[in-house]
Amino acid sequence: MTERLQFYRQDDLLGEFSNFSSHPIELDGQTWATTEHYFQAQKFEDPKLREQVRLAPGPGPAAKLGRRLPGLRSDWEQVKEAVMLDALRAKFDQHPRLARLLLSTGDAELVEHTRNDSYWADGGDGSGRNRLGVLLMQLRGELRARDA
Repeated sequence: MTERLQFYRQDDLLGEFSNFSSHPIELDGQTWATTEHYFQAQKFEDPKLREQVRLAPGPGPAAKLGRRLPGLRSDWEQVKEAVMLDALRAKFDQHPRLARLLLSTGDAELVEHTRNDSYWADGGDGSGRNRLGVLLMQLRGELRARDA
């Protein structure tokens, strides 16, 4: 049976896997305080809206802006997973300790565990899609292959 490792809050075990963790990334020529800031900003084509999200005082406010600002890009549903994967690659490439932590999870199933999200997480009861966990496991495989 495959080990199942859950994460959600940034101060939990494996909380560094959360998009709210305080691990700034450099991407698209800018610094983003968290992967959440980057992800939420990419929902918009308008550079002013992206900048507003980038400068949000924390990942929670960035997420709220991403959900509330008007003008969601028309292709968002088609590109959101690629955007998330770009952010995760930047985070784990730019923070080698996190890459080592991810690799240390071996073949465990990684699960973002919360009832607050049934797309990126498990919905709290396992019925969610856990797409963040799936992308982290994909990235773990990429890191393994690169290091081999």
